[in-house]
Amino acid sequence: MSPQTPPTPPTPSHTIGPFYGYALPFPGGPDAAPHAHPDTITVHGRVLDGAGAPVPDALLEFWGPDAEGQLPQQGGSLRRDPVTGGFLGRNGVDFTGFVRVATDADGHWAIRTLRPGARGGHAPHLSVCVFARGLTHHLFTRVYVPNGDPASAAADPLLAALPPERRTTLIATPGPHATHRFDLRLQGPDETVFLEFS
Repeated sequence: MSPQTPPTPPTPSHTIGPFYGYALPFPGGPDAAPHAHPDTITVHGRVLDGAGAPVPDALLEFWGPDAEGQLPQQGGSLRRDPVTGGFLGRNGVDFTGFVRVATDADGHWAIRTLRPGARGGHAPHLSVCVFARGLTHHLFTRVYVPNGDPASAAADPLLAALPPERRTTLIATPGPHATHRFDLRLQGPDETVFLEFS
């Protein structure tokens, strides 16, 4: 008679990925703005871990309204080629409001979208979902895009509920040529404010 094998202890939860480069990015994923649209902006930044090191294999999804604050009602981000079944990418004309982008080896990402308009009492912003190694659940946050109207930011219920030093982690920094810088810090003293939905 053989001795009893002790019970196997539980294992930790699996982390997300790493499989993004193979399956999830699609042609034109970072470019939601229709070609030559006058309200086009570029939002870019880095994903950084608690030590300030870049996260080279994160995946970000953004959703946002158009310049009038209207949420798009049309699809079209993931068109398929009827012959090969592969992804064709965007048609370059319709704005779907959806962006998917992977970080590069330095944790950098960049998207082209339309400048979001204020919506439902909230200041202009893009919603963000973050997937990355070490995360057992994806994270949600917002990127507030300054529109030159400080009153709209002051009246935003989420920003108003945060202390000033935490509020700044959600606001993109304007740059030249309709660019905005926004770094996502997953941990540490300057950790981005992440949201919980119940």
